[in-house]
Amino acid sequence: MLRDKLNDKQIILGSGSPRRKFFLEELGLDFEIRLKEVEENFPKTLVGPEITDYLATLKSKPFLKELKDNDVLITADTIVWLNNRAIGKPKDSSDAKAMLQTLSGKTHKVISSIALTTNKKTHLINDSTNVTFKSLSSAEINYYIDRFKPFDKAGSYGIQEWIGYIGIKKIDGSYFNVMGFPVQKFYELMMKI
Repeated sequence: MLRDKLNDKQIILGSGSPRRKFFLEELGLDFEIRLKEVEENFPKTLVGPEITDYLATLKSKPFLKELKDNDVLITADTIVWLNNRAIGKPKDSSDAKAMLQTLSGKTHKVISSIALTTNKKTHLINDSTNVTFKSLSSAEINYYIDRFKPFDKAGSYGIQEWIGYIGIKKIDGSYFNVMGFPVQKFYELMMKI
């Protein structure tokens, strides 16, 4: 359905995320992946979805000069938000352990933004999901990090992996948003383009 609507568009995914690639494939879209390096820094005055909106838009900037009339570029960003601060991707194993210990036994927000950029305009959407972890033991945290190496994931975890199965007590909002891509909101926006 979406594929037919966009058959005259060249869809470009500006992300190396295997999860985002999977979602676009599952939606039946033809697309190509193009990657450009971007320093993911944001002004410290930004909070919550302002951060992910800013970063998703920032990731589109290196592509702007090369977008053609029928191109639609998809860039995205996800953060974990706890105690009024953003938790991004871990630097290493000890950073991942510290992040998961911080999330253990608490509720946090996962915030994702998607920027759809053409050579004329950028459309932004974002979504927030509350996620509650049980109290995680050190053994559970160590096992997960050693086995799954979640270094490419905000907050050091993937809800779709072992830690999600055994550790997440409750979510309020979109499951797919926690995976880094609010699919339903993305679909609605793409149908309007």
